[in-house]
Amino acid sequence: MLAQGFLALLSHWRRKPLQLAMFVLGLALATALWSAVQAINGEARASYARAAAVLGQDRLSFLAREDGARFNEEIVETLRSAGWRVSPVVEGERRFGDVRLRIIGVDPASLPPESGQIDVSFIDPDYETFIVPPLVLIMAPETARRLQGNDLPLVRESATLPPGVALGEIGAVQSLLGAEGQVSRLLLWPEQPADAAPLSRVAPDLVLKQPAAASDLARLTDSFHLNLTAFGFLAFAVGIFIVHAAIGLAFEQRRPIFRTLRALGLPLHTLMLLLTLELLAFAALAGFMGVVLGYGVASLLLPDVSATLRGLYGAEVLGTLSVRPWVWAAGVAIAVGGTALSASGGLLRLWHMPVLAPARPREWARASAKVIRMQAVGSVVLFVLAAILTIYGASLVAGFAALAALLLGAALALPPLLSLLLAFGGRLSRGVLAQWFWADTRQQLPGLSLALMALLLALAANIGVGSMVSSFRLTFTGWLDQRLASELYVTARTAAEGQAMRDWLIPRSDAVLPVWNSAGQVSGQPVLIYGMADHATYRDNWPMLSAAPGVWDEVAAGRAVIVNEQLSRRTHLSLGDRVQLARGPSLPVAGVFSDYGNPRGEVIISIDLLTKLYPDAQRLRFAVRVAPAKAAALADQLRAAFDLPVANVVDQASVKAFSLRVFERTFAVTATLNVLTLGVAAIAIFASLLTLAGMRLPQIAPVWAMGFTRRNLALLELLRSLALAALTMLLAIPVGLGLAWLLLAVVNVEAFGWRLPLHVFPWEWLRLGLLALLAAGLAALIPALRLVRLPPAELLKVFASER
Repeated sequence: MLAQGFLALLSHWRRKPLQLAMFVLGLALATALWSAVQAINGEARASYARAAAVLGQDRLSFLAREDGARFNEEIVETLRSAGWRVSPVVEGERRFGDVRLRIIGVDPASLPPESGQIDVSFIDPDYETFIVPPLVLIMAPETARRLQGNDLPLVRESATLPPGVALGEIGAVQSLLGAEGQVSRLLLWPEQPADAAPLSRVAPDLVLKQPAAASDLARLTDSFHLNLTAFGFLAFAVGIFIVHAAIGLAFEQRRPIFRTLRALGLPLHTLMLLLTLELLAFAALAGFMGVVLGYGVASLLLPDVSATLRGLYGAEVLGTLSVRPWVWAAGVAIAVGGTALSASGGLLRLWHMPVLAPARPREWARASAKVIRMQAVGSVVLFVLAAILTIYGASLVAGFAALAALLLGAALALPPLLSLLLAFGGRLSRGVLAQWFWADTRQQLPGLSLALMALLLALAANIGVGSMVSSFRLTFTGWLDQRLASELYVTARTAAEGQAMRDWLIPRSDAVLPVWNSAGQVSGQPVLIYGMADHATYRDNWPMLSAAPGVWDEVAAGRAVIVNEQLSRRTHLSLGDRVQLARGPSLPVAGVFSDYGNPRGEVIISIDLLTKLYPDAQRLRFAVRVAPAKAAALADQLRAAFDLPVANVVDQASVKAFSLRVFERTFAVTATLNVLTLGVAAIAIFASLLTLAGMRLPQIAPVWAMGFTRRNLALLELLRSLALAALTMLLAIPVGLGLAWLLLAVVNVEAFGWRLPLHVFPWEWLRLGLLALLAAGLAALIPALRLVRLPPAELLKVFASER
């Protein structure tokens, strides 16, 4: 009897293949979007781990300066004489065209065995190939391909190195970086002699640092990946609405089958087991399909993610995906879990259903006042929770929890609000047909509520994220006009070349402003310390959020600093608070400036103070002021005089264009997820309307019998879908604006340390509203056409059926 019972249950899906397709497709799409995000995040984190493992950075302790600056390599021999077993490392960045390369110089003869398994099998046992000129740089094959066409030393490829990293002999790398005689850190062998002299006596300027539990890049990009994860879960939640609707409708439609099987003697627990096995089989199939689709979506999105991480954080991520078993297992598991959650209500009702319960396929459509009240109360509770998390939460997780509470509360509030609006529309109606239209629409609301919730979430996400991105774009472009006031930006290849270029430019331009910096720490935070020349370019254009009187005079005199908004928020610095520079005095904060798009903290001091306190500061970049009409000619002359690559001399417009390209690619992923989420919501509406079409005959047949044509009934069905979509769009606008405010004022501040003003874009709402109407209209089109073509005999059967 088990086999016959299982076949009887499956017969429903044979008769309703489109409903089965909606169930499987909805779950597969939901799983696909979630799996795509997990695959992208997994690839990025694997890249961070590979980068952290270079030279055993995640395993070996090391000696370095407290502020992270380079120091004289003579200390190496001093430490070795005192018994310490150390290996020197120099590290820095160098641009080749538009590629930023992280170059690490090592002494291969003294590297600890635990420093990493790097494939350098082509190097002679005596390291002659590695240490004898010409310079050899070892890098990943992908990095070598990106650098083709640039003036590079001899390149050898090694698949064991992460992208964006090159390895070379320490002396040659020091020359390449303009850091002769300097090292960045000293790797410690795990086993040190017991009689080694105390570090405080032989190298008091160095501190012992332990290997980090996680790489700096992984911590720096956590907010980006958490943002992607949140979008993945949002898309999964929208897809689950399709699954919930399909399963719920299938349960109600199969009540006669359940009644018959129970009457024939099939035990209730056996019926529950068969239903569970059926759903698990479909869920596993849909989950597998979803993961396959997810890898396809991830492969399309990964190039944009890689460009974003490279542009914003300097993080190099491979542009290809690796197959990770945990992603497959997690995708199938979340599909099964989502199906179990969606089916739990139906299984619970079945457990309490009497053996000879009458078949009531319309029971699900009768919304009870108790359910509406429960949804309204639940939405109020969630809105209050969102407010509490917004006011008192002080973390990124709290910010995303507030977003989730807001969106879930809005979804629960949608059916009660729509019910009120439809009732109001019925009271305003005068004709019988209009009153029937509003009453019938209200009766359909329970069957469409889940699909409309999915549409609300998709529309709110589009409005919220769209408002955030557009606000960022509007603010960012204005900010670029202030920050990029100079006509040319020049990058030298070495410090000596930089000085020669500066001497060459001074008589040929109005001003040559150094853009020099050094790494340091302020209040335990890693920062970049910039030196700024005293010039009208900064006094007239620099975007200050708050400033003390005479801020530029104080900075120019070396008596004060200005900090960016990120550092101000993270360390709670405000005007008048003092900043302790690692190599200098404690100076007050005289200003806080906006620094959009930068996740790191920055401190600006006078250029004279920078060169005094940080003699090893990078001196490669300059901003050149010249008459705009002369900028292009001067750039050509400079490139010719120093044989510079085109990318080393860029004009203001090029820098702005590059910054805006990075900006657009940064949000390409979220825009794509928004579109996909809206598409999933449209499928949810289609699935619900299609199933409702066959169950609405008892409501439609009497109206048809009284003389209303099937064509006009179909037009009313289409109009009903458009009306519900329009009302949902109107309710989505305040939810989307609340979402945008939370993203800008809470999530963005916690994630990046800067806050943006909120701008509204009504024309974008109109465009989105038209898209929502189009999606709802297309979803209702097939059910409406089926109604037009429905034979009159099918409508007449209603009057003879048990309904």
